[in-house]
Amino acid sequence: MKAALAVVIAAAGSLAQGQEIVTLPTRPGVTQSYLLVGAPGNPQAVAVLFPGGAGTIRLHVEEGRVRFSPNNFLVRSREEFSNRGVTAAIVDAPSDQPGGMDDTFRLGEQHHADIAAVVADLRQRVPGVPLFLVGTSRGTVSAASLGRRFDGAVDGVVLTATLFRAGRGVGQQGLSGFDFSAIRSPLLFVHHRQDGCAHTPYREAARLADRFPLVSVSGGLPAQSAPCEALSEHGFLGKESATAAAIVNWMLKKPFPREIE
Repeated sequence: MKAALAVVIAAAGSLAQGQEIVTLPTRPGVTQSYLLVGAPGNPQAVAVLFPGGAGTIRLHVEEGRVRFSPNNFLVRSREEFSNRGVTAAIVDAPSDQPGGMDDTFRLGEQHHADIAAVVADLRQRVPGVPLFLVGTSRGTVSAASLGRRFDGAVDGVVLTATLFRAGRGVGQQGLSGFDFSAIRSPLLFVHHRQDGCAHTPYREAARLADRFPLVSVSGGLPAQSAPCEALSEHGFLGKESATAAAIVNWMLKKPFPREIE
């Protein structure tokens, strides 16, 4: 990793909103951007958030304001983290993956190199606090793989709506066959009991509950999207606040509910 990373801040005027775009050079000719959402006062932790799908939130500046795709569970919940004292960093796809990241990329060394630069940058910006990797849906492929590759150098990993089963097509293997015990950092699973996505069945999370802590979520609002998309039980629709609160409490070593109803 380079000893010094050039950091480009886009839309400095958005600082009043508590969020800004940070763009880092990572691999030769490649940049990695993330949305930084600061926590008021003294932050107690940092969460690197990996959205699902192709991992593209299309960070850009329009008319002086930061814009991005808003629907993903972790993107929608960014202020639920920051308001509870956790600085959030929402990762976009790197510049050499404009169509998004498949699972092969998420599991690979190039992704690790990009996120290692993000982690190093965040360690400088928010020093002295624990740092966690949090993924949802296909973003859990990133969080789990990186958690293993960081080899205990991050303070914890949170997998929500975990992609336990492979998808169709090349490069969509998900976390099928992944050894979760190879993650040396503390690991938390969060899953909706009524998740209707065929690739993220609740029963797979339940099978791991004797080895890792599991937060099981029930209820919420009626689905407004297909079962594998963000505005459904798969994306904790209507349960964002309670779910984020449980995750933050686990991060901060506070009591957290095992059931959210």
